Amino acid sequence: MSAFLHQRPIHNPFSNAYPISPRPSSTFQRPISIFSPTGLIILLSLMVILGVFLPWSGMPQSMFSNSIKASSLSKWRDYTLAEAASFVAKNGTVIVCAVSQPYLPFLNNWLISITRQKHQDKVLVIAEDYATLYKVNEKWPGHAVLVPPAPDSQTAHKFGSQGFFNFTSRRPRHLLQILELGYNVMYNDVDMVWLGDVFRYLEGNHDVYFTDDMAVVKPPNHSHDLPPPGKKGRTYICSCMIFLRPTDGAKLVMKEWIEELQAQPWSKAKKANDQPAFNWALNRTAGQVDLYLLPQTAFPTGGLYFKNQTWVQETKGTHVIIHNNYITGFEKKIKRFRDCGLWLVDDHFLESPLGRL
Repeated sequence: MSAFLHQRPIHNPFSNAYPISPRPSSTFQRPISIFSPTGLIILLSLMVILGVFLPWSGMPQSMFSNSIKASSLSKWRDYTLAEAASFVAKNGTVIVCAVSQPYLPFLNNWLISITRQKHQDKVLVIAEDYATLYKVNEKWPGHAVLVPPAPDSQTAHKFGSQGFFNFTSRRPRHLLQILELGYNVMYNDVDMVWLGDVFRYLEGNHDVYFTDDMAVVKPPNHSHDLPPPGKKGRTYICSCMIFLRPTDGAKLVMKEWIEELQAQPWSKAKKANDQPAFNWALNRTAGQVDLYLLPQTAFPTGGLYFKNQTWVQETKGTHVIIHNNYITGFEKKIKRFRDCGLWLVDDHFLESPLGRL
């Protein structure tokens, strides 16, 4: 106890009321200002080190960019047809095409022509492979969707091949789903070019609108009823340009089309395609569905427009959609379009929402 008392500090009445802070130790320095000469030297040194070593390591940059890319790809992989249709629909209408990667130049050409008619915002690209899905959404976010499962991207899409059948046979399912969502839907193949506003010709409130695939010249005031069957017992309506309203009649045609495709699958002996099945569906529902044949002068088949120049001159100014069919092969189609001044991507790619591909 006495030892403890002897160690107690003695009060000095002459000391300050508040204790004086001890002098800083020599081991502590004043903070260096970034604007001081020393601070600037340190900052420049760090910049040099990062500039030299960061590009070589590549780790932080690549990890960051890969993370963003993976997030973006995941978003479009999970994008649904319902979400896509809701995004693009204008006035309750969606314009649909189905595209695989080899057809991207034709998609761009078609889009330029639609943009000139101010209907591009309604366009939904149904991508048939992930490369197309990502490319379109990279350039034009939200305007492409893939409906799983994706067809084999390595399978050839040459007309008459099994790959072509697999590619086109998915079409009525996509269209039916959009109708079930309550939208009007227009389908186009992308080997088409718009020269006018298609919607001006969709008169009345019919269930299904379509075009004749025959090259025989019709009178200007021809009937809009379904034409009579040809030699094979069915009509020759084109399945590449269709407009459907979300009615029970239009849905019935799509369901019949799906059933016909299932009943007549592709084989080496019988190289089926989607168009005969579409015609059988129209023929079998004709008494129950309100069908409308669009005017030939506005919607000529390629077999007429590209092969009957007399008719083309006589009907000049009335053409609305030109279909580059009655010919197969990418290069042949491109050459034909170029020869007629309809290959727009060479000089007008900036008019496309996709720009240069």
